[in-house]
Amino acid sequence: MQCDKCSEDAVMHAAYSGLHMCEDHFCRSVEKRLRKRIRDDNLLPDSATPENPETWVIGLSGGKDSVVLTKILDDTFGKDPRVELVALSIHEGIEGYRDESLAACEALTADLDLRHETVAYEEEFDIRMDEVVEDDPHDMSACAYCGVFRRDVLSRYATELGADKLLTGHNLDDEAETALMNFLSGDITQMANHFDASLGPFEGSEVGPTRGDSEAFVPRAKPLRDVPEKEVALYAHLKELPAHITECPHSEEAYRGEIQELLYELEENHPGTRHSIVAGYEELAGLAADEHRGENGDEYQECERCGGPTRRDLCRKCSLLEALA
Repeated sequence: MQCDKCSEDAVMHAAYSGLHMCEDHFCRSVEKRLRKRIRDDNLLPDSATPENPETWVIGLSGGKDSVVLTKILDDTFGKDPRVELVALSIHEGIEGYRDESLAACEALTADLDLRHETVAYEEEFDIRMDEVVEDDPHDMSACAYCGVFRRDVLSRYATELGADKLLTGHNLDDEAETALMNFLSGDITQMANHFDASLGPFEGSEVGPTRGDSEAFVPRAKPLRDVPEKEVALYAHLKELPAHITECPHSEEAYRGEIQELLYELEENHPGTRHSIVAGYEELAGLAADEHRGENGDEYQECERCGGPTRRDLCRKCSLLEALA
């Protein structure tokens, strides 16, 4: 099958658009969608100048999504004096898994000559995820613990690194799964918080309502969220990027797995379902944010133990660490 844009052989077919694309046009399509999302969300404001650049911290895990995000951002902004890119990786303490993915991070950042910082749970919390899984005082999935610890480390170190924004490699599938889970839970406040934390465009955007400001956390952004997971993987393969494509041995999010299977089936039978879910969710979350913003207050207090922002006496991270002690 030939590419619909030239006479070269196609390397992929996007059922949701009907397009067949060769390697060159496919890669350019992925890059175009990421850069369009950056423009639409106004990630780089007019106030960014060579004298006062934006600092973007990239959550680099070594997996395909974060590796592709880092590569395209470096290609786009690596020589732009208005942007300083810093890669931040986390070692959770998972034997035979994280060491390999960190090796991929180091190979990529060395090749790009990109500043790279690594933080370990063992140094930060005196724990390793392998030990947490064995202990498990709350009878939760490993992902429930790890997600809390990871968010804390990313947020704190993004602040320490002077980040204006924290960028993560969530793809279209990730966002469609989260959207559907929030729809099914009926948690409108969570949708509103999601919009303000990582989905909404920044002030100055001409696309839709913008997110609310919060001084408690470094704002997050997801420039890859318009690109399906398989296309991210194909891009990494075609560009021969050092991505570590292996599932975490402790990954066991049963509910998300069910949602994932449901979305696979829906997308197979009705191409474009993921795009529709995410587009509708973002619009609804924006309306929810306008309606509910400030109801829970952006009233954060300091955690009694670590001093971090929380709405309780102890933040979730410190509560879990206390149970694991």
